[in-house]
Amino acid sequence: MRHHFLLLLVLMAPACRAQEADPAAPPAPALAAAPTRTDFHIRYINGSNVYIDGGTTSGLREGTELILKQSTNLSEQDPANAAIEPGVIARLKVISVASTSAVCEISATKRDLTDKDVVSLPDTEVKKLVDKDTLGSTRHYPMVISFTEGDPMDEEVRDEVPRPPLPEVNQMRGRFGFDVSTIQELGQTSSIASEYGMVVRADFTRMFGTYWNLNGYWRGTLQNNNNAAVQNSIQNLMNRTYLMSLNYINPNSAWTASIGRMYLPYASSLETIDGIYLGRKTSERTVVGMFAGSSPNPTAWNYDPNLRVGGGFFNIHGGTFDGFHYSSTAGAGVDLLKWAVNRPFLFTENEFSFKRYFSLYQAMQIDNPTPNPGQPTVGWGLGESLISARFQVHPRVTLDLTDTYFRSVPTYDAVLVGTGLLDKYLYQGINGGVRVQFPLHITGYGSVGQSNSSNDNGSSLNELFGASIMRIGKSGIGVDARYAKFDSAFASGKYRTVSISKDLGERFRLDLQGGRYDYNSSLAQTSDSYFGNAMLDMDLGARLFFQSMFTAQRGGSLDYNQWTTTVGYRFDNRAAMRAAQAKH
Repeated sequence: MRHHFLLLLVLMAPACRAQEADPAAPPAPALAAAPTRTDFHIRYINGSNVYIDGGTTSGLREGTELILKQSTNLSEQDPANAAIEPGVIARLKVISVASTSAVCEISATKRDLTDKDVVSLPDTEVKKLVDKDTLGSTRHYPMVISFTEGDPMDEEVRDEVPRPPLPEVNQMRGRFGFDVSTIQELGQTSSIASEYGMVVRADFTRMFGTYWNLNGYWRGTLQNNNNAAVQNSIQNLMNRTYLMSLNYINPNSAWTASIGRMYLPYASSLETIDGIYLGRKTSERTVVGMFAGSSPNPTAWNYDPNLRVGGGFFNIHGGTFDGFHYSSTAGAGVDLLKWAVNRPFLFTENEFSFKRYFSLYQAMQIDNPTPNPGQPTVGWGLGESLISARFQVHPRVTLDLTDTYFRSVPTYDAVLVGTGLLDKYLYQGINGGVRVQFPLHITGYGSVGQSNSSNDNGSSLNELFGASIMRIGKSGIGVDARYAKFDSAFASGKYRTVSISKDLGERFRLDLQGGRYDYNSSLAQTSDSYFGNAMLDMDLGARLFFQSMFTAQRGGSLDYNQWTTTVGYRFDNRAAMRAAQAKH
């Protein structure tokens, strides 16, 4: 392929080259090797539009992508830190830009953005700006020249101009700490048990100049003397829902890989796997991937601590999020239970969207599960089906329609019913919902549907109603309250929860949650429980942090109190550089 380069006669050379050509000439500005800013503050929000304090003078253009990164000071389970992908809370795109300000459209997010958020240029956008500034001609050339392979003059400029590393290269942020947890079991068999563990939060990008990135959150037990009766506490199960993976993402390579606990790229409906993923880009729009690992997440519909899974898939995608976008995946895999074949399956996953106005998601698995001893053979058939359509009829009003079906009984851990993490499994059948953004940072949401698999001759409506206030006045207090009732072929019940959060500056956060849930199932012990959670998270100086959590549960199969205290170290090797850029 032939590359043509127009070499202009009137461009000024950078200072280091101008002095070489003419010592008497006045110094020219140095060649920009990286954007002067990579972080931008949100100044104002109007519906789905976000106004930021950066524009063309900072290198922004229409179409530039921005991201809101997860906070290293908040836990993975914090609703304010909910990720759409590892390390990323929201994605935005610039739709209008002036010299010192710009308007962005929110492409994807799991929470409402606020004027306290700071959005950043991702690594790919920083690379575009650097390439744009360094690709231009920096010497005087007399004519248009074409080359069959590369441009030696541009390559010479690339080699000779010293450039600092990209802001994302070797950026390491996060925290780690050690904790002690005490569980007091109440009732006739009262006992006290203790655990010693560790917590790690990491946001490492372009480690050691490579294209490997480490992102995620992990909390685990190093030593314990717990009895089995209190193993399934709410906090212990929540700690096992973490995501942390080492990812290889190179824009110049067709290969990509991940190691750790993750959602599979292009196949998130397969639930979290703890293992390895390897993918290859076979063309600009197609990817082939392979995966293998375990199914460790207690919120998964096919959860089993002894389950292993492996398989492969093919994906084709295209379009843009500015218009029509699509992604379609098909693959096959097998579940192994104690290394014996338990369930071969075929799966598909499809996504279609048009701007922010419409999106359609579909996931399906056709499987042949191994029956329990003494049970009849099930045979091949539709094992799982998830369909969801979303319509944005107004910048503040979103409608959705979902249909959920499971042939076999999901094996999630029922202790998590009241947390809201199991909603997608509890509401079988067709359900319609609405989400409305009211003034004063108030959001209301609801869902109503008919269970198509319930054996109850009476009322079998699925119901969910809730409201959240991101910020009450100037108090910094956020509240979320919800009521839910579910009725399916394998479980029925209801729960009510209230969550309260409070930020005091950037160094103190308090979260409270309380509720009650009733869970009735022929396959699990009936539970009528009350629970309460409290978490305090605060920074101690520039480097240390302190975290304390308390959980109490009454009723059902477990009555217990649990205290967890964590002390650790925070780090950010680019904090001084970002502070200097912000000041500038």
